[in-house]
Amino acid sequence: MGRLRSKVEILTLLVLVILAVPSKVPAIRTDIGFSRIIMSCNTTVPGRYLISDSNGYVCSALSLDSSSSCCPTGGERFACQGCNLASKCCNSYEYCVSCCLDPSRTREDLATKIKIAKPITAGTYASAFDYCVGRCRHNSASVVHENAYASNFHHCFSMHQNSSEPKESKTEARLTGIDVLVGRPGESCESVCRSRGQSCLSNMLSLLNRCDILQKYMRCKNGCYVSMGADQPAEVAEDAPSHLNPGACLYTQMEERLFCEGSHQHTRRLCPCA
Repeated sequence: MGRLRSKVEILTLLVLVILAVPSKVPAIRTDIGFSRIIMSCNTTVPGRYLISDSNGYVCSALSLDSSSSCCPTGGERFACQGCNLASKCCNSYEYCVSCCLDPSRTREDLATKIKIAKPITAGTYASAFDYCVGRCRHNSASVVHENAYASNFHHCFSMHQNSSEPKESKTEARLTGIDVLVGRPGESCESVCRSRGQSCLSNMLSLLNRCDILQKYMRCKNGCYVSMGADQPAEVAEDAPSHLNPGACLYTQMEERLFCEGSHQHTRRLCPCA
């Protein structure tokens, strides 16, 4: 009886061991080969019509690749459409970013050392793309009176934009694409620009309302003086009465009174037209 019991225990143990060993199940491998690597791009926030990616391409939001978030590579890379390469300013945000990303115009090693803001505690840009995206946005140097653009070319990516660049060169950059014209005595800027098939940009008058700018476009042989007329900035005509100081240039400290329609029979206005 004892032997039989022993055999039963041994057989039971063998059955348990067999059940514990996993059986070999044949299978077909489906993971043979290399996995597909999908490159991805960073992009600007989609504008009304365009978007630019971190590769330097510009495209419409509808043509953006949904899997990679990249623009098609068939277009022009590092495009500078509507940009002035001398001032590094553009009239389109997306083309500003694309143009800025050109390594010949923006070195990444330098871009990533520039502070995002003026405070000493401000961080730096993580990449050339971050630099271009941030730099091309509007900033205080792009506007006058805090509510109007100084120029149509108000997207700028120059590395020296917030440096101690001379005020005159900054003003010249803002005047890019603007025709600065001198009118005849008694002629308003509205009339001066219209005669050229253009419009007077009243928000640009404050840029011309400075002695150094007046002296660049006019003779100002009898000096430069503060005045209060609605016809400024201007130069007094040579044949004006002597008490009006013929040949003098005039500017105003009351810039809220600068209008394109102002005129005076004895002054020649300096006008921004486009």
